[in-house]
Amino acid sequence: MEPVEAVRRTVVITGASAGIGRACAVAFAARGDRLALIARGRAGLNAAVRDAEEAGAAQVIAIEADVADAQAVEAAAARAEEELGPIDVWVNDAFASVFAPFTEITPDEYRRVTEVTYLGYVYGTQAALKRMLPSDRGVIVQVGSAIAYRGIPLQSAYSGAKHAIQGFNEALRCELLASGTRVRTTMVQMPAVNTPQFDWVRSRLSKRAQPVAPIYQSEVAARAVLFAADHPRRREYWVGGSTVATLLANAIVPGLLDRYLARTGFDSQQEDRPRRAGDPDNLFEPVDAGRDFGAHGRFDDRAAARSRQQRAAHVLGALPAAVRRAAGRVQAGFAPRARRV
Repeated sequence: MEPVEAVRRTVVITGASAGIGRACAVAFAARGDRLALIARGRAGLNAAVRDAEEAGAAQVIAIEADVADAQAVEAAAARAEEELGPIDVWVNDAFASVFAPFTEITPDEYRRVTEVTYLGYVYGTQAALKRMLPSDRGVIVQVGSAIAYRGIPLQSAYSGAKHAIQGFNEALRCELLASGTRVRTTMVQMPAVNTPQFDWVRSRLSKRAQPVAPIYQSEVAARAVLFAADHPRRREYWVGGSTVATLLANAIVPGLLDRYLARTGFDSQQEDRPRRAGDPDNLFEPVDAGRDFGAHGRFDDRAAARSRQQRAAHVLGALPAAVRRAAGRVQAGFAPRARRV
C-alpha cells in the first residue's frame, strides 16, 4: 500500500494522552488527518485534543478507555468509525510497567503490565483488522522498543510484554502476506525517549528512574511512526543509533550483552537523587485524570530532537516506493495511445 498524498485519513492512537502517543497525535494532526485519541486520563486527553486541533487536525475525538479491556477497545473502534469514517491507520502505543527486580514484582502487577502492554496491542489490532480486512486497506503500526529484542534488568515485566508483541506481530504479518490482503502491519523499535513515564511508572527503586542514554524527544519517535504509517511494506523500523547498536550486539554477542547489562543496567536506569515518596503511580489508575503531563518528561536538557540515523533510514525506506512510482510513470509514458476516430 502506497501513501496517499493530500488525503485526510482516519487515525486511531492508543496511549494518546502523553509521551509518544501525544506526539503522534500532533504529527498526524499536522497532516490534516481525523483523529480518535484513546487513553484513560481525561485531563491528558483533553489537552491532547487541544494540541491536535491547534496542529491542524480535521477532526479530533477523545475516548476514555482502558486498552486492557477488549470490549472497551472494540467500543472505541466502533465509535471512531462511526464519527470519523473508516479507519485508515491504527497506532498501538499504550503501555504500563514496573521498575523493580523480578523478585519484587507481584503476580497482580505482572498480570496488569501484560494485559495493558501486550494484550492491549492484541485487542487494538483485532479491532482494527475487523474493520480493515473487509475493505482490503489499512495500516497498523505497533510502537515497539529495542527491549522487544533485548530485555534489560529492572524491567522484566515490560521486557516480556514487548517480546510478546514482537512475536505476535511477526506471526500476524506472515498471515496477512499469505492471505493476499493489502492491509499491512509494521513495528517501530524505539530508543530511550523523554516521556512522563519515568515520573509515573510504579517503582520500587530507591532512586528516581531514568532512561538509558542517549535519550530522544517524543517527536523523534512520532516522526518514525508517521513514516511507518506511510511506508508499511517494511516489516519494522529501528529508531536511533543506540537501537541499531543494541539490536546488532544482541544478535551477535547476546551473552556478552548480558554481562554488560548486569554490570551497568542497574545504575544507568537510576538518577543520583532518591525517589520521592509522593511520586504518582499509573499502573491501575491514570495519573493524568486531573492533570496534564504532556509529551515530554523531565529530561529535556538531555534529549535529542533529531536522529541522523532516522533521517538516513527514512531516505532509504522511501526509495522503493519512489522507484515504483517512477517506473509507473515511465510505463505509462510508453503505453500505446488510443487512435482518434
